[in-house]
Amino acid sequence: MDALERIFGTVKPVVAMLHFPGLPGRPLHDVAAGQGKALDSLGRDLAILQEAGVDGVLFCNEADYPYQLKVGPEIPSAMAATIGMLRSDVRVPFGVNILWDAIASLALARATGASFIREVLTGVYESDLGMIEPKIGEIAGYRTMIGAADVALFDNILPEFASAIGSRGVAERAKGAAFLGMDAVLISGPAAGVSFAMSDLRTAKEAIPGTPVIANTGVRVERIEEIFAVADGAIVGTSLKVDGVTWNAVDRDRAMRLMDAARAVRSRAVGA
Repeated sequence: MDALERIFGTVKPVVAMLHFPGLPGRPLHDVAAGQGKALDSLGRDLAILQEAGVDGVLFCNEADYPYQLKVGPEIPSAMAATIGMLRSDVRVPFGVNILWDAIASLALARATGASFIREVLTGVYESDLGMIEPKIGEIAGYRTMIGAADVALFDNILPEFASAIGSRGVAERAKGAAFLGMDAVLISGPAAGVSFAMSDLRTAKEAIPGTPVIANTGVRVERIEEIFAVADGAIVGTSLKVDGVTWNAVDRDRAMRLMDAARAVRSRAVGA
């Protein structure tokens, strides 16, 4: 059984984003509103997404832009506190993602009981944030050291706002990630909510047929059949928001439509 079926109990799972508002120390943090703002907005979005029937959720500090390659302790602390207060309401498997600090994400996962992290875990990239050099050997060692060996590693090999250094293409980077033990490989577009290239998705899947490949950005209801013809799962955020805007609240109708479409595609695949 691959990591996706083990975690989510279904083929081709849909994982929905739960975006924190700006956290302490970041430019968009609302000091006056404090933690209550995050708790209220995330709790509302969580309830809608679970009602729609998503297979999992992913907590992320998406509003903490401009993003950091190493965060301070205030970020995972604030996220852990809020997730802890919501924990009894979470009925689906969940992951965590601190942009763009894999060590902090692992610490948060260990503290909250998350099943997976989504990060840039392999390769070297030039980016709008500076050089991204995750050092997977150190990340994997840290995971073992803190007793988080059961936390799955979802590796974004086409990170947003970035380009790979060197001449190795998507196929080679996907093969490298699989060899290094990544539980899933993610294919992204150039930014949150922006579609990836289907050619990249196909290339990765053909290169690593035994490792799950997940569509990570730009997933929309009208594309779900095309995406699931290749991808083993999808992570979706922006298209589920009011007016399709990343920073807005989750729209119940959009979430319902996407999950109806995803279930229909999965049902046809099983029937085939």
